[in-house]
Amino acid sequence: MTQKERYAGVIAWFLENRPVAETELHYSNPFELLVAVILSAQCTDKRINMVTPALFAAYPTPELMAKASVEEIFEYIKSVTFPNNKARALIGMANALVDLHGGQVPDDMDALVKLPGVGRKTANVILSVVFGKAAMAVDTHVFRVANRIGLTNDSPNPLVTETTLVKHIPGHLVGKAHHWLILHGRYVCTARSPKCMECGIAQWCKHYASASKPKKKNTAKP
Repeated sequence: MTQKERYAGVIAWFLENRPVAETELHYSNPFELLVAVILSAQCTDKRINMVTPALFAAYPTPELMAKASVEEIFEYIKSVTFPNNKARALIGMANALVDLHGGQVPDDMDALVKLPGVGRKTANVILSVVFGKAAMAVDTHVFRVANRIGLTNDSPNPLVTETTLVKHIPGHLVGKAHHWLILHGRYVCTARSPKCMECGIAQWCKHYASASKPKKKNTAKP
């Protein structure tokens, strides 16, 4: 199977069977999504959605969050991973939005990655979800699933994965494909025990093809 055929099959299946694919983080504006994505690093969306309602109610704008102390933010997010670091990142990010961008979330990669707590993955989520750009955020799920299926060929790092996926996926589908791969990795193509028998794209999967091959018997004489 060629890579072109694999991409075509996977995309066609998701288009038919998962026409709606969106982030599971809860938010109502770009600032809230940026906060939620920063908090979601190495943490589940379910956990983030538990803590953000109170946080958003207390700090609905960058201006208000910029004036908060680390200790105040910590009290709202103490149940997430690395709460001290994330509290500092949120305050730094809010200050940068106020000082450099008039309190608005910027719409370009260079400006976003200069914000405290924002790496390339987070920036791509904002560019894709908020601004509708053909940006592919590569988290652990996307990285694993793309390599496992064969959309990438043993990609050494997330940037190579991102570049390869964007190259082969039509621009208008890149944002949706990001969610396809995340959700597939979260619920079907799980890290330790992928549910291959339940997988709709198994026929195009390199891992499944390899695992399904009958093992050669050892015919060597003792």
